[in-house]
Amino acid sequence: MTAFAWTGPLARPTGPLPRPSRTGWAFDIVLAFAVITIGLDYLTALGNRIPLDAHTARMIGLVALSLVSGVALVFRRRYPLAVFWVVLGALVLTPDLASRLIFYPFVIAAYSAAAFSPYRIPTLVSLALGVFETGELRYDVWPIVPTQYVTLLIVVPMLVATLGLRAWRVRADAERERLSEVERQQADRLRGAVEDERARIARELHDVVTHNVSVMVIQAGAARKIMARSPEQATEALLAVEESGRLAMTELRQAMGLLTTDPDGPDLTPQPGLDQLPALVRRVRDAGADVELTMTGDPRPVPSGVGLAAYRVVQEALTNAVKHAAGAAARVDVGYGPDGLRVEVTDTGGAAAPAAATGDGRGLLGLRERLAVYGGTLRAGRRPSGGFRVEALIPLEAV
Repeated sequence: MTAFAWTGPLARPTGPLPRPSRTGWAFDIVLAFAVITIGLDYLTALGNRIPLDAHTARMIGLVALSLVSGVALVFRRRYPLAVFWVVLGALVLTPDLASRLIFYPFVIAAYSAAAFSPYRIPTLVSLALGVFETGELRYDVWPIVPTQYVTLLIVVPMLVATLGLRAWRVRADAERERLSEVERQQADRLRGAVEDERARIARELHDVVTHNVSVMVIQAGAARKIMARSPEQATEALLAVEESGRLAMTELRQAMGLLTTDPDGPDLTPQPGLDQLPALVRRVRDAGADVELTMTGDPRPVPSGVGLAAYRVVQEALTNAVKHAAGAAARVDVGYGPDGLRVEVTDTGGAAAPAAATGDGRGLLGLRERLAVYGGTLRAGRRPSGGFRVEALIPLEAV
């Protein structure tokens, strides 16, 4: 590390260099022209006090200093600190006899450096040097303000300060309004996220509860009907109710884990997927339904969300078959295609079970929303030959 490495952070800008607008450029050009005009007028009056033997050389030098310091003001917003250094250099080169020539460019450049320069430390040091140059070395040669201009020098700064305060208030009000709008947008997004999460959890609870409870109701009703004449079969049906209840509790625990914080850690039991379809079909078959499962194509791993969506499609379709087509034969076809996954559940139709009265139509709507997340589609409707058909198509390349 060099001896002057510590100076690096002091010279770093606090932001980008300003980029003035077209109006700013136009104003600075007019300002530079006015300053140069005032300087040349001052030099005309000064010419009579310069000795004749040095008149030409000195006047050329003073005109050059006036032009350099005036033209530099055109760039006072874009390069404020560099302009101040140029004007300060012109001030150093100006003789005491013509100190007033650079006075106005110096004041404007000093203000511009303080207002616009992102190099704060170098700017403060430069301003201190300028104050020392004008206040200590040239104290006795600066022009005295005429009496008629004293009121103007008081009113103009007050006017500038008033306009600056008004502009600051306007910007502050606009900033407060912008922040309020941002807060409203954030609140709307948060409310939308909460509603989406609530709908997702509601779909999950619907899929879990509806299927398992429907199977339990059918099995319990069957056990009640055969309890007197066939206790062994009734016992098997009640055992199936118990198994369905345990499964429902497990899946409910997983769903409730989305809403509560368990101090012992989250439930890491994986959500059901395509590999759980045989067990699902077996449970529905144990409930008395005639269900057949067929899987075609090359089975391959799919994202867990896709697998869960396909599982829920089969679960909801079989639940509806059990509730609305008691005694019907159902068929589940799962096909792995080159570009996507196809899941189809059909039934032959039958009489509605007592549990059908509890349906609210949310199941298929929830499935469409679930599949839409993965770019999938759902088609459901009655078959021309009787019964019902549910078909889901999920493009695997979209996940």
